Amino acid sequence: MSPIIASAVCIGFIVWLFRRDFRERPNVTGALWLPFFWIILSGTRLLSEWLALFGLNVGAVSVEEGSPVDASVFFILIASGIYVLYQRRVNVAEFMRQNRWVTIYLCYCLVAIVWSDFPFVAFKRWIKLFGQPVMVLVLLTEPDPIESLTRLLKRFAYVVVPVSILFIKYFSQWGRTFDAWSGLPTNTGITTNKNALGCDSFVIGLFFVWHFLRVQRREKTRTRRNELILCGIFLGLISWLLYMAHSATSLGCLALAVAILSFVGLKNLDRRRVGVYLVSGLVICALAELFFGIHNYVIAALGRDSTLTDRTIIWRILLNFDVNPVFGAGFESFWLGDRPALVSKQFSFMLNEAHNGYLETYIQLGLLGVFITLAMLLATYFKALRTLLTDFDFGRFRLAYLAAFIAYNWTEAAFRTYSFPFFIFFIIAIDYHARSQPEQLDASPDELEPDTSRVQCP
Repeated sequence: MSPIIASAVCIGFIVWLFRRDFRERPNVTGALWLPFFWIILSGTRLLSEWLALFGLNVGAVSVEEGSPVDASVFFILIASGIYVLYQRRVNVAEFMRQNRWVTIYLCYCLVAIVWSDFPFVAFKRWIKLFGQPVMVLVLLTEPDPIESLTRLLKRFAYVVVPVSILFIKYFSQWGRTFDAWSGLPTNTGITTNKNALGCDSFVIGLFFVWHFLRVQRREKTRTRRNELILCGIFLGLISWLLYMAHSATSLGCLALAVAILSFVGLKNLDRRRVGVYLVSGLVICALAELFFGIHNYVIAALGRDSTLTDRTIIWRILLNFDVNPVFGAGFESFWLGDRPALVSKQFSFMLNEAHNGYLETYIQLGLLGVFITLAMLLATYFKALRTLLTDFDFGRFRLAYLAAFIAYNWTEAAFRTYSFPFFIFFIIAIDYHARSQPEQLDASPDELEPDTSRVQCP
């Protein structure tokens, strides 16, 4: 098949998927396109990188300056999101009360700009981080948050999966590159590197497994059958992308998340004791590691060496680097200035991340930042356990993704500004009680129902 015909087939397939989506008349508003474009840019390529594919070089002149085009796009999305939230009467105090550790994390990152060597650059990056919860709140304040989450990730998959396959098979100049570590050719698909492609595939794969399990329990109808077929097709395509990406981290995280989804869904499982079971499993794994060193077997099963493709070497260098242990180098400031060159001396390429989310947090925000991040993860864990008892489907998605996200950050750095996996984390980390509608606020006390004036959004 020629590239032109393949492109026509790909575009036709995407158009058909979106027409199918629109004809189902989902209970979502047009504002959902804001988080859609947000994750398209954060999960694939920035706008300047897309334009570069067609010969329009409007990218960053330097790492510190960034791209004015990308900055403008993110600013427009964030400003539009804030306007939507203003129109929906989002209560900031309520958000802060329900999400204390997320609020503390955002505030600490803002304060950490003060001791950065590049405060203006750090502030611009914090604005992008602030955009993550803004986009999540746009989603959570939709009429049906779960339906909105489903539509958002399906639409994301409708673009990412077919275009990635098209790029890998027919446009190798866009969908393939050479690995900086090994020098070997790798598949990147719609993204810029194989790890990003693996991450997209892992998140979308987890979503379709979760969606399949939800749809499977519905009454047997033609609509149910078609939806299950759609899930099966995409899971097959995603499996191929994971194979082509050759990302051991993403594959392992997807396996872990699916295992937790399956475990929590066992019929005879006492959902009130899931936390006990998970902690017991963690203790067993810790003992197995202590006495048998099981991580070596896991690494070997994933086809990686003991250095995790030189990641342990990077970790050793960064741990010995001169950085303030309590406060770090400042929010998103470590990889600016001369530090990247100093860290990258013994490598044939320039490093720009620690390939470990917790170490990345340490060098950027110090031990205080690590503590706040871990507290935010722990708070999300308890939210997930509570949600299992009130909204089982979303609760187990929360729990499965949280476990995978924690594991993912062991070899990749996902606690970063506008990163796609961090966006999904904010979805599971944030709770928000929808505020009463204006017309209800003017009603007399006798006209209000005490339990329905506020709606719980998952």
